[in-house]
Amino acid sequence: MKVVVAALGLLMLGGCATNGGTAWSKQPCSKLESEQELSLSLADDMIGEGKLHAGLANLQRLPDNLVQVRLRKAKIYRQLGQSDAEPLFRSLLGTCLSAEGEQGLGQLAASRNDNALALDHLKRAAQLSPTDENIRNDLGVIYLNQGNTKQASFEFLTAMELKQDNQLAALNLMTLLLYQGNGKQASDLAIRTGLKPEQVASARERAEKLRNAKKGKAPAEKVVTANPSPSVSINQ
Repeated sequence: MKVVVAALGLLMLGGCATNGGTAWSKQPCSKLESEQELSLSLADDMIGEGKLHAGLANLQRLPDNLVQVRLRKAKIYRQLGQSDAEPLFRSLLGTCLSAEGEQGLGQLAASRNDNALALDHLKRAAQLSPTDENIRNDLGVIYLNQGNTKQASFEFLTAMELKQDNQLAALNLMTLLLYQGNGKQASDLAIRTGLKPEQVASARERAEKLRNAKKGKAPAEKVVTANPSPSVSINQ
């Protein structure tokens, strides 16, 4: 079964994307100058508003030797579908943002339906930063793509427990429950996590497409893990 990932705001920029590093990275990121922090904050605001080109323009004023800059550029290029994303993500490996580099490479592999390679990258990302809820969500998406529903459920639940308002993981878990025919559990989950009616409807539609894809009745469709940007949903 091949499940596809449709981006659900994988601009839930988790971990280092906004705070410069995670506790489990190999080394701390260098402290930025106040002017650099201000420029990055401005770029983050633009990216969050979907103004990717404007955000990129602001980042181009900063030196590429800053890993925080390369990460943001890589995420923008990935969302724009540009090949520059991969070398930038690779340039983060071995730095304080190694986990984010592995996650980005995993998301790129998932977009090419190379789930085996995506799994390798995302498992390494989870080892480097095991408490990053967005990485765990993305890992769950890949397991679901491979038909491993038990491990996918484990990763979605982990992501939700790490961050209780992580509606991306909740939506992915609901899709999985509906796909398995667990309507009562899915309904309880929607109430508990505050999913909106349109989100519930979207989860039902994706679950049906997953069932059809498994039966060979319809082409697989990417489900929404990171960036936004990592469905079911990968993070952007």
